[in-house]
Amino acid sequence: MSVRVIILLVQCLLGSSLAMQCQEVPGRLKQIDASVGQVFGVTDNNLIFTLYGDRWTQVPGSLKHVTVGPSGVWGVNQNNAIYKLVGATWVQVPGLLTQVDAGGDQFVAGVNMYDAIYCLAQSPTVEYRGAGSPTPWQQLPGALVYYSCGPNGCWGVNRGQDIYVMKGVTPTACRGSLNWQHIPGKLVMIEVGTDGSVYGVNAGGDVYRRDGITASNPAGTTWTLLSTCGKSKHVSYDLGHLWVITRDDRILDCAV
Repeated sequence: MSVRVIILLVQCLLGSSLAMQCQEVPGRLKQIDASVGQVFGVTDNNLIFTLYGDRWTQVPGSLKHVTVGPSGVWGVNQNNAIYKLVGATWVQVPGLLTQVDAGGDQFVAGVNMYDAIYCLAQSPTVEYRGAGSPTPWQQLPGALVYYSCGPNGCWGVNRGQDIYVMKGVTPTACRGSLNWQHIPGKLVMIEVGTDGSVYGVNAGGDVYRRDGITASNPAGTTWTLLSTCGKSKHVSYDLGHLWVITRDDRILDCAV
């Protein structure tokens, strides 16, 4: 797949939403993750791709969800087994998760099939090299279906589409304050960028950005609706690019 050819250029305004300029990128993905200058994604049949310059390059292996960040490249497969990319090899990590996030400050977090929430602190995350490496997963209170971390805290959504933020998260205390703050609104997925920005998608396929986030106010203040001229199911942000996966698996690169 090549991104050299721009298929679609859109700029639209719907009601009170903020217009974005998006270009459609050739290819199809069901999930995408961008961080620290890298972009990874997986297809509907669980093939893995990374953006190398202006081309998609296939990565060996099979994953249903992939994540990249300060913690490296991690993913989970169809059987919920967890993997970390060590060198050019996927190394299995003990445990089972349905979704994993590498956006924390050199720690990883995720949720399992029972909506239980876990994190792995900095040292075992960074030092994991394979069998024999310690993996002391720590469980957080509560139940979520999606969990994502950044420099100012971790955000998640539950089966009721309620939104929560966990403050006080550090590399050595990945569980944070253990006090969830409920955030008004409804989302089905949420992603935190390396710079602390927060984006999410609701059940109607609309994309939202959380504004007002600072180190002193990790919860932010308001949601802004972003117009992508279509319905979305997954988003990820890095370095001025909001990567959007539409409901029919098209890939949009939007300037925000």
